[in-house]
Amino acid sequence: MTVDQAAQDTATSQTGERATPDALDSLGRWTLRPGVSVTALPHGVHLRGWITSVTLEGGAGLPVLWHRLAEALAGDGGAELARAAVAGSPLRAALVTVIGQLHDHDLLVERPAGDQGDAAGENGDAAGQWLGAVADRPTVAAAALAHSRVRVLAARPDGPLARAAARALDRAGIRAATGEAVDLPDGQVLLVAAGPGEPSPLGTEQDARDRAVVVGLRPGVGFVTPVGSARQARADADGLADRLRPREAPGGAEHPGLPALLASSAAQRLVCAVAGLRDPSAEAGDARLIPGLPAALVAEREPLRGEYRTWAGPVLVDADRVRPRADVRTLAEALARIPVLTDRLAGVLDEPDPGALPQLPAALVRSSVAGEVLVSGSARADLARLEAVCRAAELLLGKGEAGLEGDRGPVVGAGIVHARGRALRRAGAGAGAVRQRDARAGGTSGPFSGVASVPWSPEPGCHPQALHWWSVLVRRLGADADVEVSRLDAGGGGPVFHARVRVQVQGRTAAGGTAVEASADDAVAFAALSAVVRVQAAADVPDARHLVTPSGASASLARPEARAPWEDAGWTTAWLAESAAREPGLQEALTALTGWSPQLWEPPADAHADAHALWSALRQCGFSVLSARPGHHTLPTLTEGPR
Repeated sequence: MTVDQAAQDTATSQTGERATPDALDSLGRWTLRPGVSVTALPHGVHLRGWITSVTLEGGAGLPVLWHRLAEALAGDGGAELARAAVAGSPLRAALVTVIGQLHDHDLLVERPAGDQGDAAGENGDAAGQWLGAVADRPTVAAAALAHSRVRVLAARPDGPLARAAARALDRAGIRAATGEAVDLPDGQVLLVAAGPGEPSPLGTEQDARDRAVVVGLRPGVGFVTPVGSARQARADADGLADRLRPREAPGGAEHPGLPALLASSAAQRLVCAVAGLRDPSAEAGDARLIPGLPAALVAEREPLRGEYRTWAGPVLVDADRVRPRADVRTLAEALARIPVLTDRLAGVLDEPDPGALPQLPAALVRSSVAGEVLVSGSARADLARLEAVCRAAELLLGKGEAGLEGDRGPVVGAGIVHARGRALRRAGAGAGAVRQRDARAGGTSGPFSGVASVPWSPEPGCHPQALHWWSVLVRRLGADADVEVSRLDAGGGGPVFHARVRVQVQGRTAAGGTAVEASADDAVAFAALSAVVRVQAAADVPDARHLVTPSGASASLARPEARAPWEDAGWTTAWLAESAAREPGLQEALTALTGWSPQLWEPPADAHADAHALWSALRQCGFSVLSARPGHHTLPTLTEGPR
């Protein structure tokens, strides 16, 4: 900012007296934060604090003005300066503007009662200076730390991890009592800070003011749990220990820096929680961390580093963990949560990766599901990744329920609308196939009037996406294809169109594609795109066990504002935005057509622990899991049928 641009409208009365106190009058309450560095500029100053900075520029007199203000902050708090700067003068307006910028950038801290500089860290120890640099109210934070009682508990209290944690707490000004907890796994240390009163014994219900973290060390890797109750921290530790695989053979010499890194990080998280400071993960500025979800620190030996990762643990104890999470509503939100679910260290699914697979004409990605290869394809790689994650979760959850195969298990989507779209299209495709068969046989099925054939041919008046993917299938891939389009009479809601593309490649019949959408062109476009994906996957990933083809369900995550001004219906983003407007009517019509409304699903109590962990992670990330239509089986795998 430029001081010359400051407003000169300081409130004054007709006699020149100030009607209300300004920032200069109250300067005595504040002092410059410890650790703020100042760099003089030819016409100003640059100030750098803990996590903020500001540059003040103006005339040649600004450095002199800053010098006077700095003296006031370090001395009498500006009483003399306030008397010298006349009300309504440019000097006073400039001072008020500079003080306002210091407040805006959190470079001032409140003076302690009685003007005790040491409490704010001015001349105190390292812990006091740190609190003065980062806390909103350093004296309150220091008092909270002074009145807390911290225990460092481990199966081996004399182990290097427990000793390092106690030393880190001591450097923060906290005397910690070290004790033995035989029920803690070897390699884990529990740090518990209790509020006023006697601390609760380990394993009993903790006081609401208690805070705890667990630091764990395994060969070559370690972790620090998010802050929570002792029960929550131990549950998180068990989950992290189960997911993190050792990076070297047990019994090898551990890197000396890894225990120190983990213990110091655990002490810092606990101290920040007790002192009312932001968690260190919030200071990381990592856009990959999901707001509202806890973050665990995961450290590795080779190379030695620690990184915060969003943690969707399988056991939820504390109230802030049990609270339901908001559903994913946009494609950007869904894509941001995929790395949480597929994190290579703490995730629950394998990450879909394009690798060396072709990205044109359709984009392919592959992942692993229970040791089997899964391939997903779509118009773009991000859409293919979303489809792959949802399908992989469905396969794993389906295996978690007795008597259900993966293809007949629950339906997963990025939010309730996306999940409903996937479930209803799946059921509608089965109903459409039955009605087409009955119509060809000259009969009808069910309480509705059946199907009506809709002629479709690749003509200039068709939707550009339908023309494009049909052209790709027939001309670019050289497939001999034909398409059958039917309108299904749903008896309510908007129209429902079912398209089926049959393909022959080099004289051999190959699996084509089907789609159920709100318009004939959309149905043909997605059916042709699905056929393109199948042809590419058969050629490039012959060992794949599961194939995921796209549908218009992802359109519900599209937002019109994501569309650039130059994007017409030939662009995927614009196409999805168009389809999103038809999605509510389509889902209503499919509900009427199938006579079924999918409901929320959760794994039964006797399901495998991995199924419960996956379901919990999906819900925490805003994904929805819905029940499958009883008796339906409409998702063939890549290996089914002649090719």
